[in-house]
Amino acid sequence: MRVGLCQFAPKHGDVKANLDHIARALSRVEADLIVLPELCTTGYLFASRSEIAALSEPVPGGPTCEAMAALSRKSKAVIVWGMPQSADESIFNSAVMVTPQGEFNVYRKAHLFVDEKDLFDRGDSSFPVFDVSFPSPSGRGKGEGAKLGMLVCFDHFFPEAARSLALRGAQIICHPSNLVLEYAHTNSVTRAVENRVFWVLANRTGSETLGEKTLTFNGRSQIVAPDGRLLAGAGPESDELLVVDIDPAEALDKKVTPRNDLFLDRRTDLYLT
Repeated sequence: MRVGLCQFAPKHGDVKANLDHIARALSRVEADLIVLPELCTTGYLFASRSEIAALSEPVPGGPTCEAMAALSRKSKAVIVWGMPQSADESIFNSAVMVTPQGEFNVYRKAHLFVDEKDLFDRGDSSFPVFDVSFPSPSGRGKGEGAKLGMLVCFDHFFPEAARSLALRGAQIICHPSNLVLEYAHTNSVTRAVENRVFWVLANRTGSETLGEKTLTFNGRSQIVAPDGRLLAGAGPESDELLVVDIDPAEALDKKVTPRNDLFLDRRTDLYLT
C-alpha cells in the first residue's frame, strides 16, 4: 500500500485557506493513506479557550469533516489530520480519520503540552486501533487493509501510549504533530523499533507568535519502518508531500532474533504498573 504525509505551514485561524491548501496538495498524489499535521486546519497558538472554541467543530458533522470527507472520496485516500474537536462542553486536541466510504474515527490527545493545558481538555480515548480497508487509488485491484492507531504530538514522549496501540494490533501509527523540540524526531525511530510498527510523523513548518511568545515548528516529517529504516524524510522548512510503498504485514513480525519476540519476551511479572 502507498502511505504518505503532507508537511506545510497552516495559516493561523484561517480554516478555509488551510483546507484549500490541503485539497491542492492532495490532488497531486495517489496514495492509500495520507497523514497531516496537528491542528493543521486552525494553527496552534491561541490566547484563550474561548478563541480556540470559536474554531472547534464536532466530529463528525462540522464543515471541516464534511470537506475532508469529500476530499477523501475524491482522492480515494484515507486521511488523518489534526483539529480542535468540540464535544458538549469539552474541547479536545484531536486526530481525526476519514475513509473514502465516509467513516470517521477519532483520537483525543491524552498528553497536553505546555499551554495546551489552558486550552484543551485531556483526552479520554483509550488508545483505540481501527481496522481500515484501503481501496486501490487507481481503481484497479482489491486494495489492502491494515490496523491503524493515532497519537498527537507530545503523546510520543510516553512509551506506554505507543505500546498500548501496538499491543492492540496497530501496524501503522499515524502521528500528526506540531514539534518544536529539536530532538523530538528521534522518538519516531525509537517507537517504531521498540514496537515493530510503521510510524508516520506529519509535522508542520513555519512559526506563530502570540504576545512575547514565538514558536518555530521544525518540520522533518518522516515515515519509519518497523526496523528503524527511514523510508522518507522531509526538510525542516519546506512544504513537502512524501509517499512510499509499504507492506503492513511487516509489522506483524515482532521478532528481533529467532529466539526473541518483543511481545512474548515481555516480563509483565516484573514491570511497575
